[in-house]
Amino acid sequence: MAFLPGQALFVGVALFALTGCASLVLPPMLEPVVENLNRQTDIELVCEGAPSFLLMLDSLLVSSPDNPGLLQNGARAYTALAGLMPECGRPERAPALAEKARDYGLRLIATRKELAGAAGMPLADFTRAVQAAGPGETGKLFWGGYAWAAWIGASQGAPEAMADLPRVELIMQQVLALDEGYYHGGAHVFMGIYHGSLPVMLGGRPETSRAHFEKALAFGGRRFLPALVAYAEFYARQNMDRELFVSLLQEALAFDNSRSPDLTLVNALAKRRARKLLAQTDDFF
Repeated sequence: MAFLPGQALFVGVALFALTGCASLVLPPMLEPVVENLNRQTDIELVCEGAPSFLLMLDSLLVSSPDNPGLLQNGARAYTALAGLMPECGRPERAPALAEKARDYGLRLIATRKELAGAAGMPLADFTRAVQAAGPGETGKLFWGGYAWAAWIGASQGAPEAMADLPRVELIMQQVLALDEGYYHGGAHVFMGIYHGSLPVMLGGRPETSRAHFEKALAFGGRRFLPALVAYAEFYARQNMDRELFVSLLQEALAFDNSRSPDLTLVNALAKRRARKLLAQTDDFF
């Protein structure tokens, strides 16, 4: 099965889930909530409890609408919950949540004033503004870009949404230029999915995809399981490499979550995806 790049990114984005960011200063009331979410293994409990967290963020952003830390956490949280909706049994809710993620993501990006109105800027101006961003703006670009990608994927291939995909690619290229190891090599995961989600005859670049996934695994120390699962799904499966597909998924399933307690939630979700994919091995190959 081939994915459109946007749809593939929407599938992959669920694996990043509701994780906190130590570099951001959160209101005291949110810090224990984020820490608890990071360490959860019960996905159903997260499905039930995450909406309350989102409402709390929404309320805080009403009174502080341009706060970069709140916008970044809002973009991350809505992106994650949009991707989680199929796991939560509410796939019909994903598009609305992804749209909210995009709104927060674009507001986050716009805290760099040169990128205000990023979605409607001429592409040449957008490119110059993105490439002028400095190291202190890596998080804004990364999470704003992921939120934007979630919306593109949830659009089910709508032309006006797919037209934005090159802008997200430009953002991720700049993240790689600034700090390619940011968030466990997350921009490499993005690019691995992006280049691996299409067959060669339709413009796919499998070797580029593989190189990005290998770099992501190196930066994440093979402890960030979403990279392993995405590598299996969007490179090995697309290129009919059954041996690599199985070995990557088995590696993810064998990982001891206690080795990375702050990644418990994302790794639990990645393992759930790995089990589903592994059970379908004979169907894929």
